Amino acid sequence: MKDQIRQVQENALSEIAASSNEAAAIEAIRIKYLGRKGAVTELFKNMGSVPASEKPEMGQLLNALKNAVTDAIDEKLRNSTAAGEETLEKIDITLPGISRKQGHIHPITKTIYEICDMFVSIGFRVVEGPEIETEHYNFETLNIPLEHPSRDAFDTFYLKSGEKYLLRSHTSPVQTRFMEKNKPPFAIVVPGKVFRPDATDASHSFMFHQVEGLAVGDNIKFSDLKGALSIFAKQMFGPDTRMRFRPSFFPFTEPSAEVDISCVLCRDKGQEASSKERCSLCGGKGWIEILGAGMVNPKVFEKVGYNPKKVTGFAFGMGVERIAILKYGIEDIRLFFENDVRFLSQF
Repeated sequence: MKDQIRQVQENALSEIAASSNEAAAIEAIRIKYLGRKGAVTELFKNMGSVPASEKPEMGQLLNALKNAVTDAIDEKLRNSTAAGEETLEKIDITLPGISRKQGHIHPITKTIYEICDMFVSIGFRVVEGPEIETEHYNFETLNIPLEHPSRDAFDTFYLKSGEKYLLRSHTSPVQTRFMEKNKPPFAIVVPGKVFRPDATDASHSFMFHQVEGLAVGDNIKFSDLKGALSIFAKQMFGPDTRMRFRPSFFPFTEPSAEVDISCVLCRDKGQEASSKERCSLCGGKGWIEILGAGMVNPKVFEKVGYNPKKVTGFAFGMGVERIAILKYGIEDIRLFFENDVRFLSQF
């Protein structure tokens, strides 16, 4: 028994010393000698056949064997860990890491935020509504008669349904929905997608974005509309921006106007240039149309249950893509929707 113990110890210590520092190799040696069926474990099992007089001595020798093998394995593991740490220290942690591309707010979203924030700063609040509308809200509450061209199937995305549902062609329905549930005074802006079956080209898209505004209360005048839009134009396009109103017609406002600003490219100098030097943006006119506006038509107030003799209001609406095109000098509306990272990363 003594010879067996001595032989197992010599073999175990020799293998441990000769093994590599890899954890797997050290673990294999531990199992070979200290595992459930290991050589040291088997010697402990043979203690039953040892005479009673020799058991104390054999027990001491076996415990010494187990401790010697265990200590040798632990020492080998410590050397293995130290070697691994030394290897890690050789890694140059000053090397630059892998850069991640940074996301950007889409220019349309950015422009909507800018427009809404500006109007919120002067007392408006933001309201949103459904993109699928009924004829009642999209046309009738806005004083758009049945014979109006915009209600033709070629000018509106109608949906297949038992009732007349459609993709809204403007965000104005949100205004009448809001008026039905709220009493004046109030001032709101309504951002969102709108849909019209236009052929897609550099300046048109079948889906685009609008921001419309509505203010209703006692004795609201056209000068209030001009003041709000003047603040908007100067904050969006610069303090030197000039603005003018041209008479127009919209079924839901009366009187109505088209609103122009001085050209953001030539700064209203296009008319002074010769035909060869005329501004490519305004064509030498010096002005660019940016939105439509007017005083709310009394018939719209009647349709939502307001008394037009007691309240007045103004409304306006603008295309977000047009504002972004003018502000950032973009030449093609399709760039907004192609998801080209080279374009989007500029914003």
